[in-house]
Amino acid sequence: MREVVVLGIGQTTFGKTPEYTAIQLGVKAAKAAIKDAGIDPRELQVCYGSRVYDATQTIEDIMKNLGVTEREMHNCENACASGGTAFNLLYKDIANGVYDIGIVVGCESMTTCSKAGQLVGAAPGDLNGTMGITMPANHALTAHRMMATRGITLEDIAYPSVKNHRHGILNPYAQYRKVLTTEQVLNARMISDPITTLMCCPVSDGAAAAILCTKEYARKHTTRFIKVAASKVLTASYLPWDLDTVTRPTLTKLAYMAYEAAGIGPEGLDLIELHDAFSPEELYTYEALGLCKVGECLSFIRSGNAEIGGKHPVNPSGGLLSLGHPLGASGVRVVCEVTQHLRGEAGERQVQGAKTGMAEMVGGYLTGLGSPAVGSITILSA
Repeated sequence: MREVVVLGIGQTTFGKTPEYTAIQLGVKAAKAAIKDAGIDPRELQVCYGSRVYDATQTIEDIMKNLGVTEREMHNCENACASGGTAFNLLYKDIANGVYDIGIVVGCESMTTCSKAGQLVGAAPGDLNGTMGITMPANHALTAHRMMATRGITLEDIAYPSVKNHRHGILNPYAQYRKVLTTEQVLNARMISDPITTLMCCPVSDGAAAAILCTKEYARKHTTRFIKVAASKVLTASYLPWDLDTVTRPTLTKLAYMAYEAAGIGPEGLDLIELHDAFSPEELYTYEALGLCKVGECLSFIRSGNAEIGGKHPVNPSGGLLSLGHPLGASGVRVVCEVTQHLRGEAGERQVQGAKTGMAEMVGGYLTGLGSPAVGSITILSA
């Protein structure tokens, strides 16, 4: 397979912007990525789009606004991992020699889509979802299990929200740039005990784009190469979700597939951007990704390892908890964030000396399959 690099990145500010359609947001992100790459958009040979709600011809609609037509174009829906999945498909096109350069654009307008103002629930007809296992309920059960088996307190459950909002005030793209105290998080309106409103990611609109190409193609435009060391997507196996709600075997398998492809282990990650739609989710993901041993997420929290300046900074962007989660965009946005750090361009939130980073995004829930139903992981290196 050929070496693939990230040539350009772009994103919108995430927030509530109902004055823009998902397509308009996607155009903004794509233009920013093209400018960052320093290319003529007509150089793009293949285009991928990702969007979850009300999607129809998303990437074709975006690219026509940039004068790019008569190309192979595909649109991808894979729950919260849609953007990461579209990125993976583009990566494979270039790595396998099908094309030399292409773009992936993820976009979503959560405030104007047909789900606006509603709970993002289970898939229509899903048995457990119909019986009440919504996403907040699922993560609430996990939080209780972690408190029972890990010695974690309610304050620890609130920790990712507090930490990520502290990181988010440094990110000009974040929807909420506001410091939260543990008390504020715990005393917020209860959603699904023990999960409060401030332990949930906010509703958000936004878009992100990335341009990938071969290293040989990139040499025409830059001497700064951010390599895609690994890109993997994996769906869950048949598994009763309640065998142990804290472990996530699909995510662990996916992570180690990526580590093997990249030739590193979790100890080699300088930063991690991951799915933190609910505060307790980040805690069990520390263990699932191997950032700490199983059962040791409490000591990982208390050591400060997940902070900017720590051993493995997690969500230096502020994560979904402060940026929000436009579903089709988030999987591409995490790639943009890691790329910024590897370039040394992340401003006040820069992870100093970062050479390798992970962009993870998971999503979906289906009765009879493990949770999450699908995940994507990309490892980038400078």
